[in-house]
Amino acid sequence: MTMLKTLAASTLAATTLLTAAAPAQATDFNGDIHANDYKWLTFNLMRSEDNRLPFRNSEDTYLEMEFGGRSGIVDLYGYVDFFDIFDDGSDDQSGNDNFFAKLAPRFSLDAMTGYDLSFGPVEELYIATVTNIGDNARDENGVGSGLWEHYVGLGSDVQVPWFGKMGFNLYARYVRENYGGEDEKKWDGYMASTNWFKPFVNFEDGSFIAYQGYLDYKFKADEVGGADGRSVNSMEWFNGIYYHTQRIALGYGLKYYNNMAFFTDGSTATGVRQDTTGFGNYFSINYKF
Repeated sequence: MTMLKTLAASTLAATTLLTAAAPAQATDFNGDIHANDYKWLTFNLMRSEDNRLPFRNSEDTYLEMEFGGRSGIVDLYGYVDFFDIFDDGSDDQSGNDNFFAKLAPRFSLDAMTGYDLSFGPVEELYIATVTNIGDNARDENGVGSGLWEHYVGLGSDVQVPWFGKMGFNLYARYVRENYGGEDEKKWDGYMASTNWFKPFVNFEDGSFIAYQGYLDYKFKADEVGGADGRSVNSMEWFNGIYYHTQRIALGYGLKYYNNMAFFTDGSTATGVRQDTTGFGNYFSINYKF
């Protein structure tokens, strides 16, 4: 109950600040909750360098299936990463995790209630959720573990000067599995997140250059943060510059990590000196369906 009260108070404070920024532009359903439906799918060949995973900085070539869209009350974003896609023995992910998946459906409160809930710069409100799923190789005894964590809270679409529509979401975090961590089977912490997609150079042939990315800030994870070498907060901030055509996108992303996955940067409590704060680089070739 304390966690839910804190989440509600934090959300109210954030939305109060936002209301002063700009006039509302309500989502127009025209009497039909499917009026704004759309969907998209891309397959991305990715190369990551200095991905600051706990216990190692990873360099990997992987395939990402990324998708999203809108159908009625559901606004969806998600992706599945398949690591070491070329079965390269020199790849840092060779023999380690096989995949990582993120599913982030949001459920429109405007569409569900039939009311225009817009205010200030806030266009639409959602019940927001995220599920992260990851696997891990089994040890010599055949024992495996993985990641399965859930987030639930309040989401919104907000009109921001220059950026246009951005998503802002605030969640409480529940951990089903976390590689045997102290936070398993517990509510532990919160996450504030935002994302954006801003074309800022447009060409006559319809292609464009976009600034796109996201920021996830996790905080007050006291259960896992109480263990040696762990942190109560963690951040990932991705900044991408992508050239888009109708079918192809080419991009570079600079990602900043801080205490990645709640492992304290510089700590040796795990037996390995953690390097979980700093920058990583991502290169991408995307095919759009």
